[in-house]
Amino acid sequence: MTDKVPMTKLGYERLEEELKKLKTVERPAIVKAIAEAREHGDLSENAEYHAARERQSFVEGRVQELESKISRADIIDVSHLTGKNIKFGASVVLIDDDSGEEVTYQIVGEDEADIKAGLLSITAPLARALINKTVGDTVEVTTPKGARGYEVKKVAYR
Repeated sequence: MTDKVPMTKLGYERLEEELKKLKTVERPAIVKAIAEAREHGDLSENAEYHAARERQSFVEGRVQELESKISRADIIDVSHLTGKNIKFGASVVLIDDDSGEEVTYQIVGEDEADIKAGLLSITAPLARALINKTVGDTVEVTTPKGARGYEVKKVAYR
C-alpha cells in the first residue's frame, strides 16, 4: 500500500499535530490509567482496566494509521497553484441549478474533508465531477438527495 495520499499543507500539519498529541498526551495517560486499574486487583472484573486497554488499542491503531498517512503524504501547496481548470486544492464557487444558491468548496484530501466548513474530499462524487472543469461548465452529480446540477461560477487557488 504505497499509494500517495494527497493533502494540503494545512491538512498535513493537522495530522502531525494529532499524532504528536496521541504520542505525548494520550499514551502516557493510558499507561497511567492501566497502572491505576491494575492496583484495584482482579483484572477479569475490572471495568476501568478493560476501558483503558480498549482506549489503548484505539490510540495505537490511530497512531499507526496517522504514521502511514504521513509517510505517504503528497503535500500540495495550493498557494503555488494557478489555472482556470479545477484540480486538487481549488476553491470553487458553484451555483445550484435548482435553487440558484451559491456554494463554495475547496477540494482537499480525504482526511481534511469537512463539508460544513466547505472542505470537499477529492474522492467525493462532486469533486470528481468538477476535476478539469472551468468557469461556465456544468456538472450533474447523483447525491443521496437525488440528481443535482451545478454551474461553475468561479475557480481560485489560495
